[in-house]
Amino acid sequence: MSTSEHSLTGRTALITGSTGGLGLAIAAALAQSGCNIVLSGLEPPETGDAQAVQLARRAGVEALYCRADLAREAGVSELFDRALTRFGIIDVLVNNAVIRHFAPIETLAPAQWEHAMAVNVTAGFLAIRRVLPGMRQRNWGRIVNMSSIYGQRGAPDRADYITTKAALVGLTRAVAAETAKQDITCNAVCPGSVATPGTTVRIQALMQAEGIPEDEAVSRFLTGKQPSGRFVSAESVAAMVVFLCGPAGRDITGAVLPIDGGWLAS
Repeated sequence: MSTSEHSLTGRTALITGSTGGLGLAIAAALAQSGCNIVLSGLEPPETGDAQAVQLARRAGVEALYCRADLAREAGVSELFDRALTRFGIIDVLVNNAVIRHFAPIETLAPAQWEHAMAVNVTAGFLAIRRVLPGMRQRNWGRIVNMSSIYGQRGAPDRADYITTKAALVGLTRAVAAETAKQDITCNAVCPGSVATPGTTVRIQALMQAEGIPEDEAVSRFLTGKQPSGRFVSAESVAAMVVFLCGPAGRDITGAVLPIDGGWLAS
């Protein structure tokens, strides 16, 4: 495959936290756009390898799975060492890996806070440091940081998540400012509540606890959130990422883009 400034075909994309949910949807969309894919996560190698094989066959690209604990700096290094050994370059980086803890500030353990900082922010910073030299050398690169609507508003019992997602917005703007004179972009995408395996578990728990049907549980879950009354689809978020990485997104950098069903507008 040949690369072109007008195409993602033949590019290589690394997506952290991509063995399920939103990350896997983004990886699949980028693969369908012609990117070779590096998946990462904490799944056992046999599980992740099978996902990579399936993705590669469906899209006709190459794919690699790297098991990596991004809470450790050494884990980030191991991920990029393997990815670069296989593909040589990373053209597209999507920082999607995330953890969160639900607790009021006074009971949130410092170790939980530090863990969230390490995975949600520091790993993204370290990943950007690894890919930027090559992107500068080739004068082409796309970085997407997966923030959240919670990076732009407060809420109780999730201080670590809100703080780290806001930090990603600041990191995005700093990287965009430093790379603006080259064909390198860095943007933050801020989804609202996305229909993922995690939200499915929470909806099912609400159904069981309250003895209510699924549509009512979804409505209650989204009360005070998305005026649309529906979950944001992972595929819609993935399509935005592909757009930002493609030719039409070339002049979009430093942007903070909500996909929230009108949440911020309400």
